[in-house]
Amino acid sequence: MDAATPAKKKAIIRTDKLQAYYILDMQGTQKIVKAVNDVSLTIYENEIYGIAGESGCGKTTLLKALFNDFVPPMRLTGGSIFYLLDGDREVDVTGLSPDEMRQLRMEYISYIPQGSMSVFNPVLKLKETYEDFVGSHRKGQSREETFELARHQIEVLGLPANVLELYPHQLSGGMRQRVTIALASLLRPRVMIGDEPTTALDVVVQRGVIQMLTTIQKDMQNTIILVTHDMGVHANIADRIGIMYAGKIVEEGPTTQIFSEPLHPYTQFLINSLPKFGDKNVRGSVPGSPPSLADLPSGCPFHPRCPHVKDICRQQMPDFSHPDENHKVACWLIGEGNHG
Repeated sequence: MDAATPAKKKAIIRTDKLQAYYILDMQGTQKIVKAVNDVSLTIYENEIYGIAGESGCGKTTLLKALFNDFVPPMRLTGGSIFYLLDGDREVDVTGLSPDEMRQLRMEYISYIPQGSMSVFNPVLKLKETYEDFVGSHRKGQSREETFELARHQIEVLGLPANVLELYPHQLSGGMRQRVTIALASLLRPRVMIGDEPTTALDVVVQRGVIQMLTTIQKDMQNTIILVTHDMGVHANIADRIGIMYAGKIVEEGPTTQIFSEPLHPYTQFLINSLPKFGDKNVRGSVPGSPPSLADLPSGCPFHPRCPHVKDICRQQMPDFSHPDENHKVACWLIGEGNHG
């Protein structure tokens, strides 16, 4: 992991009070699901940024928002998303047209979805998928140049030389995921977004995928934004972690600091639920259930599950307190601060 502090880096993606809601029409009644609710993030060049939290907390919606991909019923209802372009020019991409955004995505950002089978056409060999992908991004590149580019990438990442001649169903789940990641990194994007890339893989295969992502990041010196509920994966790969709960970031800091000094009670539960070598005690989990994003509680959304709840927690959402310049937490237990 890169030891440089964020203060020495440039912000490559930044959000300001981002709101991404699902607006649902339920038989004439409008239902609003606040999946991303007032999130301000700064993600830096040359880092791996992890986003952690339980299922249903808004992680995948946040990733789609960072990709500036709003497909109904998901809508951008507030805030801004900024990309750092050539010449250190920061642009609010929410103001771009669909064609302008499509062109920007070509070379700037790539997306690794959940489930590798959704990426590939089952009746095409992998080399044909690579050819279609490169052809859609780089008009005029010859077939020979495309295959050479693909073969070089496969070789660099240590995948079998014949993998491009196979069909998707001929690969294991772990191998398909590696090929998906290789495809996402093929044109050397400045930002790669991964949505649960290790889900449903056994721990040995997970380790291979993590090593592959780490190799790509070190080679390309780019930024990887990684969503997973598995705190063990974050511990092995992320430089910084944002903890997400009920559509909000509730704690953020360097990975080593988050694991050694978790301040938010929710973060503490997530870390304490991890198994430890030699410890045979039953691991505790977060009590209760996550709230509905369509019916959030007042005040801090974690207060119904928090063992340390105070009256003010039920009434007001805390703003961030800053124990140091790289660590922030939204919790009334950590300094009184301002309310949000």
